[in-house]
Amino acid sequence: MATPSEKTALIADGKSAEKEQHLKELKSYQKWAFFVTFGGYFMAHFSRKCYSTVKQQLQKQAGITPLVLSEMDTTFMATYAIGNILSGKAGDTFSPTTVLSIGLFGSGFCLFLINIALWFDFVGFSESLGNFFILAVYFVFGFFQSTGGPVGTAVMGNWFCDPESLKNRGLIFGLWTCHQYMGDITAAVCTAIVLGAGLPYWWALLIPAVTNFLWGFLTIRLIGDPADAGIITDEVRARQEKQAAQRAAGHAVSADIAPISYLAALRIPMVAQYAVAFGFFKLTNYVLFFWLPYFLGKHFDPVQANLIAALYSVGMMPGGIIVGVVSDWFGGRRASVIGVFMGLLVMFLFIFAEFSEVLGAGSLLMMLAIMGILVGGPNNIITSAVAADLSSHPSVKGNSKSLGTVTGLINGTGAITASIGLLAVGPLQSSYGWHAVWYFLIGCTGSGTLLLAPKIWSEIFPPADEKIDIAV
Repeated sequence: MATPSEKTALIADGKSAEKEQHLKELKSYQKWAFFVTFGGYFMAHFSRKCYSTVKQQLQKQAGITPLVLSEMDTTFMATYAIGNILSGKAGDTFSPTTVLSIGLFGSGFCLFLINIALWFDFVGFSESLGNFFILAVYFVFGFFQSTGGPVGTAVMGNWFCDPESLKNRGLIFGLWTCHQYMGDITAAVCTAIVLGAGLPYWWALLIPAVTNFLWGFLTIRLIGDPADAGIITDEVRARQEKQAAQRAAGHAVSADIAPISYLAALRIPMVAQYAVAFGFFKLTNYVLFFWLPYFLGKHFDPVQANLIAALYSVGMMPGGIIVGVVSDWFGGRRASVIGVFMGLLVMFLFIFAEFSEVLGAGSLLMMLAIMGILVGGPNNIITSAVAADLSSHPSVKGNSKSLGTVTGLINGTGAITASIGLLAVGPLQSSYGWHAVWYFLIGCTGSGTLLLAPKIWSEIFPPADEKIDIAV
């Protein structure tokens, strides 16, 4: 007969074996979760960018005026910003993979409706009704497009929760955020192939519509949370311990996890600061992305101007990976790394403000590639690894239904702030020149960095009497 100590050892061995099995199952599914969510956000950018690659054809062949094209952009940005906040909450409240699938199906359907409007010449039949139909479709399109960021990040956070993944969270999410650039590049290549082959331009809209539908069917079969597959992670164990403690205290415990509210998300330390700071950083990105070709076109021919401006976008892709890896090296001190990157960006913006009009093409190419890394890194990592860090705060530990809401708040608030800030660029440029615009961006970058100052300070000088999880 086994002694009590032997029984204890057997139980411990059994639990250890069970834990190893759950970890093995978790790790085996991570690659699939990465692939499907990466592809979903890739499809979102593919379908979003394809429209902008055929703007010239929409104007010349479909008769859509530049004003309506501009209104389509504005409408999309507004509903996309609001949609981020709503989609994040929806992903935490309902099945996240269902929400992602709805976004993909809806995006594909909206592009198909645009194609119908082009095939049957709605604008030619009635300009006012045709324009209204297209704007209405783009109004809805923005909401469907908003699901990929916050909900995809939540699914990634659910699956990449083991100690090894947490240690390399910056690298994992840095690689994952390359989806947007690959989607943008694919859209440009797809349009080039369509037009080069002599096909009607609307094929550039129909192809992403079909691929969105197909990826939606793939996504709906994805398991959004390890717990749904019977895999017990540390987060699930923490949740079970909380529930056991509540039952022991005589409280009624629901089997379903209640998603956190917007107010509860904002109460998590640094969520509000990151949300506003991200708005300032996103504004800097928007201005450089949208206005660089226009600014450079004053000093270079159109081909050179677009080539130089493209280097900024190219630099953004490795930016998230670099920030993620470096912050992993320094124990998850992401705010400090972001602060260094933003400090360097201020320096480059100052050089740009003073000397951009006299610098040669070679110098500008190098500067803009570096500026792409400096801007892209923090922007990508805040809405992925940082959001995952914030949603792991002890106040919500064990609740897997927080990451979507947190990411949506940061993304949505950032998009709203950046959209409002963009309104200042035109008047500043026309009244005071480009110097004023670059100094405006220095002010925005500095303001965003200052909002992160408390977090940077606590990462560099953690309280001696407290054991702090730096990443949170």
